[in-house]
Amino acid sequence: MIVARGRREAGVLCGAAMSAAGRLAGVARRACWLAALAHLSVGAVETAGAGPASGGPIAAALQKFVDDGTVAGAAGLVADRDGVRWHDAVGKSDLGSGRAMGRDDVFWIASMTKPMTGSAIAMLEEEGRLSVADPVEKYLPEFRGMWMIASQSKDEMSLKRPTRPITIRDLLTHSSGLGDLEAPRHDCSLAELVMGYSQKPLLFEPGSQWKYCNTGINTLGRIVEVVSGKAYAEFMRERVFGPLGMKDTTFWPSGEQIARLAKSYKKAEGGALEEVGIKHLKGDISDRARTAFPMGGLFSTAHDLSRFYRMLLRGGELDGRRILKPETVARMTAVLSGELKTGFVDGMGFGYACGIVREPQGVTAMLSAGTFGHGGAHGTQSWADPKRGIVYVLMIQRAGMPNGDASDVRRAFQEAAAAAFP
Repeated sequence: MIVARGRREAGVLCGAAMSAAGRLAGVARRACWLAALAHLSVGAVETAGAGPASGGPIAAALQKFVDDGTVAGAAGLVADRDGVRWHDAVGKSDLGSGRAMGRDDVFWIASMTKPMTGSAIAMLEEEGRLSVADPVEKYLPEFRGMWMIASQSKDEMSLKRPTRPITIRDLLTHSSGLGDLEAPRHDCSLAELVMGYSQKPLLFEPGSQWKYCNTGINTLGRIVEVVSGKAYAEFMRERVFGPLGMKDTTFWPSGEQIARLAKSYKKAEGGALEEVGIKHLKGDISDRARTAFPMGGLFSTAHDLSRFYRMLLRGGELDGRRILKPETVARMTAVLSGELKTGFVDGMGFGYACGIVREPQGVTAMLSAGTFGHGGAHGTQSWADPKRGIVYVLMIQRAGMPNGDASDVRRAFQEAAAAAFP
């Protein structure tokens, strides 16, 4: 079967048709072009045995933000339960060298690490080794007898005991009350970090409010270590990345992966893009002594992320490998945060360290209720819509956005992708 991949190919097909039928009149010629372009409404045609589509309205939507200087480049991917439907990249990965953005570029995905950490907790719960209702102190005794801030002024702080201990559920839904604490070294173990977290007073009663909490997700990673008997990064490699064939997903990119690493940029004074580092990750990014942060330490590609989310859309299985049971996926991607107002955009709830669209609106208006996923600090986004059966992956490296979850780039990409694959 012939596959048209863009306007040039559409013209070739039209030309062949006209040659076979003789010289067409102007009306027939225009009709041929209109038919070809209608056939290419998603930018290209994908048929059985063909690769994913590219170009078209989705690429045009991303190119707009390259042209206006919002981002240096972008890679996008749209998939369904059976495979990748559309995948393309626009702009530059490196403005200095002029290197073009590639579909297989590697990105720091930051907090998109969190749902993968949540999946590790779901696995251990599925195996009966923990429950999300368990108090954290059951696995980490340093959390016993915690204090909570009762009142605080410039010169004085009073403490009291919380009414109940924090639970794994609280950690998953950012409702534990744990405060922030910067790692003192680039190579701290999770055991060291979590000990520090446990010695700070809680900010509020566990479960009473939502406050985005990186320390809570890191604590989940330490629970994975204690319960499984494996280092967190090792567990993730053996139980998630390896079985799913996520070959470019790592806490420590190799030299070959660094060569494909998309550089991060922010707006400088005057509006131009200037290169920035990853402030949350200290030390050389290939240094395996550097902490593997469960809250946001991963590097990955659009294709690898699509495999994780396709597995969840398929009820925990991909390419014949079962990662989670269907009922476990259902629990993981259901609202666990009750009636708390959560997230960085309206209408959201939280599941196992992932956002859940409760009431589509604004930047989520094109998504179905029940869509789940997460964004990252430099604007990356990945969401799976179980009603439509579609995965949306947006990869950019743009620091300093006021709110990456509410960005115009995300909205435009999702609108174009949802229109192309209704």
